[in-house]
Amino acid sequence: MTLAKLKKELRSHGTPEKAKNSAWFFKTGPGAYGEGDVFIGLTVPEQRKIAGGYTDLLIGDTESLLHSKEHEFRLTALYILSAKYKRGNDVEKKKIHMLYLKNTKWINNWDLVDASASMIVGEYLRDKDKAVLKKLAKSKSLWERRIAIIATYAYIKAGDPKMTFEIAEMLLKDTHDLIHKAAGWMLREVGKRCGQDTEESFLKKHYALMPRTMLRYAIERFPEKRRLAYMKGLI
Repeated sequence: MTLAKLKKELRSHGTPEKAKNSAWFFKTGPGAYGEGDVFIGLTVPEQRKIAGGYTDLLIGDTESLLHSKEHEFRLTALYILSAKYKRGNDVEKKKIHMLYLKNTKWINNWDLVDASASMIVGEYLRDKDKAVLKKLAKSKSLWERRIAIIATYAYIKAGDPKMTFEIAEMLLKDTHDLIHKAAGWMLREVGKRCGQDTEESFLKKHYALMPRTMLRYAIERFPEKRRLAYMKGLI
């Protein structure tokens, strides 16, 4: 499988109508978070299916694909890297993890982060020093901050919310809505997988300072009476 063939196959499934819709959905206008991003018009299922046939693509070619201006090329590259990571040995996993961190400027929209950060960053750091997550959480880059919190999903799924709480606390004063949504989503997953009481051990300490969007996302699965109590500051 060659890079040229992969690009050709991806382009063959794109449509102008889907590209236009994606450009609107991912906010590519002037001043928006996805400003200037380019779409060729593929659905996510189409990209996943195509990526599945190219998991043996050379790592260097996969990195080149990640450097593409086309959004779908970058997402496909991340699907391939995630597949390579999952089946790789320790040396290969470290190489993919380091490649990912070296190329965060190309992982520059929320779907790109969400499709890859937990697998490649979170999983790799599971039994290692997680200082890099705190460094990312302090970054000026919106996408690196989102990588930091989404990466902790790997630990939530294993029943350990500690790092999610640490990163979420660091992001309480973040000004971007996409960070509020991501942190609230991860806190909601803590409640789903580790129990509502565990999630509330964090919320009771911090809900008064949490951006409203973060709080709404975090308590979305709570009973209505409990949700209202949090939103009205009655806890």
